[in-house]
Formats: sequence, structure tokens, C-alpha cells
Amino acid sequence: MATNSNSIPDPDPASATAPAFEAALTELEGIVAAMEAGKMPLQDALDAYKRGVALLRQCQATLSAAEQQIRILDADGLREFDATAARDGTGRGGEQNA
Repeated sequence: MATNSNSIPDPDPASATAPAFEAALTELEGIVAAMEAGKMPLQDALDAYKRGVALLRQCQATLSAAEQQIRILDADGLREFDATAARDGTGRGGEQNA
């Protein structure tokens, strides 16, 4: 029996319907612009609002997951960016880099 390579199931069914972060953000911006124009019929505005809430939650979850990954990868934890130290090459805390 031959198998079709296009029929490989997605291990995460939610990812099949969830757009990537950038696509979700772009769609959310479009919804906001359309709603701000104020020319949508009420039912369309309600549907757009529901979709916007879902996209917002997805974006927030994606950002939270990315932040958690950064915390894990950064053994020192998150720290403030020091623009002065970055410009003069002193590193963090004003210490000279060896």
C-alpha cells in the first residue's frame, strides 16, 4: 500500500490553524485599522473583534514563550541594556572587556 507524502499528520493540530507571529500581528493590525475606520456592519465588527482577541492572545503567548526561552538561554537572567557601555565597548557594569 503506497503512502502519500502529503498526508503526514501535523503533530500539533493547533499549528495548522494558527498563523506565525508576524502573520498574526499583521492580521491583527489590519483588523484594528478596519475597526477604527468605523464602517463595518455590527456583526462583522463583532466577528472581527473575536478574531482580534484570538490573535492578540496568540501573539502574547508567542512572546511569553520567546521570553522564557531567552531566560533559559541567558544564565545571568535578563538585564537592562546599557547603551553607553555598548557604544564605548566596556561591556556591562562599566567593566573593561579583556
